[in-house]
Amino acid sequence: MSEFDSTMEVSDGRFHRLMGPEGAPGFLDHAELESTWGRRWGAADEVGRLRAVLMRRPAACLAELTADMYDASVDALVEPHGRGYWTGREAPDMDRVRAEHDGFAQLLRDNGIEVVYAPDLPTFPKAVYTRDPLVTIPGGAIIARTAARMRRGEEQTITQAVAGAGMPILGTITGEGIVEGGTFVKVRRDQAFLGTSVRTTPEGYRQLAALLDIHGITLHRVSLPGYLIHLDMCSSMVDDDLALVNTRLAPYDYMAALEALGIELVEVHPAEEWASNLLVLDRRRVVMPDHLPRTAERLAAKGVEVLTVPYREILKNGGGLHCSTMELQRDWA
Repeated sequence: MSEFDSTMEVSDGRFHRLMGPEGAPGFLDHAELESTWGRRWGAADEVGRLRAVLMRRPAACLAELTADMYDASVDALVEPHGRGYWTGREAPDMDRVRAEHDGFAQLLRDNGIEVVYAPDLPTFPKAVYTRDPLVTIPGGAIIARTAARMRRGEEQTITQAVAGAGMPILGTITGEGIVEGGTFVKVRRDQAFLGTSVRTTPEGYRQLAALLDIHGITLHRVSLPGYLIHLDMCSSMVDDDLALVNTRLAPYDYMAALEALGIELVEVHPAEEWASNLLVLDRRRVVMPDHLPRTAERLAAKGVEVLTVPYREILKNGGGLHCSTMELQRDWA
């Protein structure tokens, strides 16, 4: 046998002491996360300084929705094969749709926010709403599982986009669990809420709660009324101690829980039901659609800076500004 046998490395502690396990500092230590994963990914709340968002451009198939598809029973154009709908009688104004989406993205960039685009999905009309196929927490993303068959499959390209940006994937909803990100709200570093509904199931809640527990986050479940699908359709955190709420839609238990945490509730103007679907750029600094001035005035009276952008045509596809983004990075302590 030679003087040095390389097979000795298998059992010789002299080598493995050089590469032994180093559990500390932990995964979420700022220096550890930045040195290993490139930046402090994720978000601890909905209101910290926004640094990066995930978006996806509107799908080309929206142009296939035509006026002859109008169904009076739902007051919408309904794609014959169940792939999508568009509220009202008029076909989508695609020039306006694209201009609104591009204008929103440019406003974000103008405010120092990186916009990461998921790959185009030409045949998925709802894929523009990147909020739903994932949730983000400190350190990374959890890939969700969408409820509607017309959206099933978006999760794969969302995973590719997030991983391609360098963000850790911390888990995935599997089995028969259903979770959509639009109904997930981070209220405190260690507390979040999930609204279960026709679009997020108790099994999805169970799985997400288990994944969050690993990271020291307690997930509170609230049941949404009727066919309200997401919490972001009836509420939005604006600061650690301020939330915008549609009191005609929001679950009482959820509103009571916010108030118990010392959070003041500002009511959406009754004529502007969609107003809670806004995006927070920083504490008490938000962007809203420009056709909701009365709710904007209510926020301004509480010291909130409101930026506005045209975003009315895309609403006919079933989602707003908040739905159209998912934070990949917010400042967190």
